[in-house]
Amino acid sequence: MTHYQTAPEDRIPFVQKTIYGLGAFVNNLLAAAIGGMVIVLNLGLGMNPALVGLVAALPRLTDAFTDPLMGYISDNTRSRWGRRRPYIFCGAILAGLFFALLWQLPAGKSEVFYFWYFLAGSILFYLAYTMFATPWVALGYELTPDYHERTRLMGTQNFIAQLAYVIAPWFLLIMQSERWFDNMVDGAAGLAIVIGVFAAVVGILPAVFLRERFAADIANSCGDVEPPKETLAVALMRNLKCFLKGFATSLKFKPFVKLCVATFLVFNGFMLIASFQFYVIIYYVFSGDTVAGAKYAGLAGTIGAVSTFIVIVLVTWIGTHLGKRKTFFLAIGISMVGYALKWFCYNPEIPWLVVVPAPLMAFGLGALFTLMPSMIADVVDADELETYERREGMYGSIFWWMVKLGMAAALAGGGFLLNATGFDVELGGAQTERTIYLMRLFDAFIPCLTSGIAIWAIYTFSITEEKAYEVRAALESRRGTAGDAAAQPA
Repeated sequence: MTHYQTAPEDRIPFVQKTIYGLGAFVNNLLAAAIGGMVIVLNLGLGMNPALVGLVAALPRLTDAFTDPLMGYISDNTRSRWGRRRPYIFCGAILAGLFFALLWQLPAGKSEVFYFWYFLAGSILFYLAYTMFATPWVALGYELTPDYHERTRLMGTQNFIAQLAYVIAPWFLLIMQSERWFDNMVDGAAGLAIVIGVFAAVVGILPAVFLRERFAADIANSCGDVEPPKETLAVALMRNLKCFLKGFATSLKFKPFVKLCVATFLVFNGFMLIASFQFYVIIYYVFSGDTVAGAKYAGLAGTIGAVSTFIVIVLVTWIGTHLGKRKTFFLAIGISMVGYALKWFCYNPEIPWLVVVPAPLMAFGLGALFTLMPSMIADVVDADELETYERREGMYGSIFWWMVKLGMAAALAGGGFLLNATGFDVELGGAQTERTIYLMRLFDAFIPCLTSGIAIWAIYTFSITEEKAYEVRAALESRRGTAGDAAAQPA
């Protein structure tokens, strides 16, 4: 197979990659912060845990509609500032503002008051968050037309994005700091202001310093470069029709569907058994000793997190030499070995072996969210070749909505799966042999199975390196820009 080198004109300066990556950091920081800080409603204000779970989950249901809608709006906006940048700029400011206000919880109110206050505030926050995140994702798909430079860009942003998950676990400790705050609720209010200001200031940087390649003269989802003049009612009906058409076309495009299936399987195979590792380490390796188990589980988690940074660098480099499909096969295959090793390394006689699978398992998610965004950018090109339309926003929004929906289902399903093992917390370290066996079996081999199916899905993915460059050449010829920045075979 022909291997292409990236033309100098196609390369994104490292500073611009970093700026795009800062958008990823803000995106992950806001998501991690609201998920980690919501515990304040229970521990600080005494809200029923069931209500806390409900108020955290309900606003995300709106994503099923608002994410694709925002993708459509961004794809079809025509302004002097472009299709993406105005929304990124305004969305970052509004998301930071609403996040800060969300945690300014008045004292002495009822549980019902806090529920409705936080629910209303969360809906506003997530609307602003979608306004920022969806166009930001779409912007990344169009920053370069080059197959390999897209992988480098997504590797850089994924590396920077992971830093948010290094910081976020400390938020609970910060909120309880007696040096800075009177209580946890005041701590949440103060921390939210810091996070909100940071998100607003840093989040606007991609809008200010990055430029779109398709700011104008691109056909919308109805094929019109300039929509006709029409009444408001007619415009609404036309846009609804265009939205549904674009949504359906995206879902029917087979290469995109395969990426979604593979991501769903790899990510949610991991999420489905995410908590099982702790149960197996505590109740099998350490016979119910929660302190010793938590210590080793934490050590394995830290090693896995550090390894993810190394994996992202490796996968980015390998991806630009072997191509995305082969790199996906390699990385997911290594992660499957890591998962399978749990069966042997989670050993009561040699406890320290629990850390061995962690670096190998890191190849799964580290590679997934480096390669998949890069491959979606190739899908957008292939779709344009067929339909004469560009739908970065629609594709990005559907993909990430699918990830979020799958994560919610996997987290819920994990509880039912644990019940199916027969686990009984009252038994402590005296769980039955069947329970221990099933927990170990699910923990090690469910993600192996789902990852194996994902490899099959990508094996039939049709956009190879050579095909991607053929698509690009055809698009540039059609647009009359052929030769502007053409990659050459190595």
